[in-house]
Amino acid sequence: MYPRLRDLREDRDLNQTQVAKMLGMSQTGYSKYETGENDIPTHILIQLSRFYDTSIDYILGESNDPTRR
Repeated sequence: MYPRLRDLREDRDLNQTQVAKMLGMSQTGYSKYETGENDIPTHILIQLSRFYDTSIDYILGESNDPTRR
């Protein structure tokens, strides 16, 4: 499960459909990333990291430091 994805999205007052559109995918497909039903492909992680201006490690829960380096 990737709870930080949901937190990052909600902190910006976005819904899943808006983020999915930015990624060029369906809302259902994106939802499966937030719930952990599907692993997040590397290219999607990179896009999300850039979009939210945060580190991939933070998204994955490997770091509590959201700073992108």
